[in-house]
Amino acid sequence: MDIQRKESVDLPTRYGIFKAYVYESKDKLHHVALVKTGISSKIGNNNGILVRVHSECLTGDVFHSRRCDCGQQLDKALKSISKEGGILIYLRQEGRGIGLLNKIKAYKLQDKGMDTVEANEKLGFKADMRDYNLAAQILADLNARRIMLITNNPRKIEDLEKYGIMVTKRIPLIIKPNTANKSYLEAKRAKLGHYFD
Repeated sequence: MDIQRKESVDLPTRYGIFKAYVYESKDKLHHVALVKTGISSKIGNNNGILVRVHSECLTGDVFHSRRCDCGQQLDKALKSISKEGGILIYLRQEGRGIGLLNKIKAYKLQDKGMDTVEANEKLGFKADMRDYNLAAQILADLNARRIMLITNNPRKIEDLEKYGIMVTKRIPLIIKPNTANKSYLEAKRAKLGHYFD
């Protein structure tokens, strides 16, 4: 195992009460799984458990940046999981895995006309450096090996299935574009193959 469960606690939120599980990876980063209270009744569901695997985005999730749709996706996913029961996994993979400083450097390049993919590559990274092995291990630890995944990202589905998680259904997570993130969303569709249905 590349990750270990370290602690858990009830977490009251605006979306209801979740059980928060903190996991530690080998690089000493901490990742969180929020499990909606009463999830155990959903484990036998034919389609599995409703799941969102969300990568950290400080600018979008905390500061509500309009350059991306991450914060809005997080809110929408938490609302759905609160209603249906399920799991939200929050992975420490800032900036598609390049880290906060490099993400800000990529923003500067985007301000000069590059899209998100071009900016990451100019900095010497792949378009998307993320890996979902840790998410698969967290899901397995929570006995959620059969899931309905809230995502627009086909690679996320492929990775989770490669690591032994069965994705029975994809639940779209569509956010209305704004003037600041329109080109960002278009690059995700055109260059990373994200769905927008």
